Amino acid sequence: MTPSDPTSNPTVDAAVPVPVPETSPSPSPNPLDAALPRSVQLSAAWSWRLLLIAAATAAGLWLLAFFKVIAVSVTVALLLSVLLAPVARWLRRRVRFSRVAASATSVVGLLVVVGGLLTLAGSSIANGFADLADQASAGIDTLVSWLSTGPLQISAEQIEVYRDQISTSVSDNASSLLSGALSVTTTLGHVGAGALITLFCTLFFLIDGRQIWSWLIGLLPKSARERTHEAGRRGLVALGAYTRTQILVALVDAVGIGIGAAILQVPLALPLATLVFLGSFIPIVGALVSGSVAVLVALVAHGPVIALAMFAVVLLVQQIEGHLLQPLLMGHAVSLHPVAVLLAVAAGTLAAGIVGALFAVPIAAVVNTVLLYLNGHDKYPELGTDPFVPTRSVA
Repeated sequence: MTPSDPTSNPTVDAAVPVPVPETSPSPSPNPLDAALPRSVQLSAAWSWRLLLIAAATAAGLWLLAFFKVIAVSVTVALLLSVLLAPVARWLRRRVRFSRVAASATSVVGLLVVVGGLLTLAGSSIANGFADLADQASAGIDTLVSWLSTGPLQISAEQIEVYRDQISTSVSDNASSLLSGALSVTTTLGHVGAGALITLFCTLFFLIDGRQIWSWLIGLLPKSARERTHEAGRRGLVALGAYTRTQILVALVDAVGIGIGAAILQVPLALPLATLVFLGSFIPIVGALVSGSVAVLVALVAHGPVIALAMFAVVLLVQQIEGHLLQPLLMGHAVSLHPVAVLLAVAAGTLAAGIVGALFAVPIAAVVNTVLLYLNGHDKYPELGTDPFVPTRSVA
């Protein structure tokens, strides 16, 4: 007996109804949005978001400017700690110093080196300043004579009138000069306070840097801690590479221009080399500006021929830096195109003056490394991974 077809069962009147899912009514489009083209809507959405980002950036820059003494001190301390970390690590491993002793020895050694250089430069300035003053006076007399007998044909009476006008201008603006001197005094006070903060932070970055970093990362959501930790490690490596490379480039600039000044018997060759070394920490423009000071000193001391020779020395050193050192060393260290370096220096100068020019490139190098890692490109794959260990405090 074959089973009956259920569709032929007379008791089944109809098929089982299939439930229909409820759908919420779609909202009616805004008449204004419907009237605007899609491109205008996207432009408006991007615009208010970009304005919000710009406002947040401006607020952050204002806060940094307000706390500039602390911000600059902490940034310098971070650079110094990155520079001194290998020294402290060597003292712990080879000499068996404790962490505190190794960190303190590294900081004291840095102070001894910097103090020695400043003392040597200061004594050179003290010994050569009198001769330079006499040469400058003779150079001014030569300039006055050239103005009188040269193509300009300026008479001695006119020169005397100009001198009187300068003296009158200085007397009339004595109050402005006094306020400027007070401003310099205030700035020196800020520099002294910043130096103390820098030394204090450098010492404790070397001692407890890992704990401080873990505490900061622990403030982030758990989902972002590991990637931020790894990105920060790579940013720190990029910062160290920049610092060591920039010191090498500055040393080459200082030695080259200093040797050239000594060969040409330009006064104050050692202080000029020190000035070039410090100025070279501002990429592209720093060594050029400080080198121009050497050219001016050569002009005052020995005339235009030696000044031209000094200018040739500065130009040669700059060519070696720009075409050899910067592409080979700095390009590998920070992975930034020279155009990006130039724009970073210009933006930093406009935003924060000489301080912005000094820190623009290392900040750009760290940001570039961090963003590349967060977007899947690891510049330092040899670092591997270092599991994040949270800490409850920085004590």
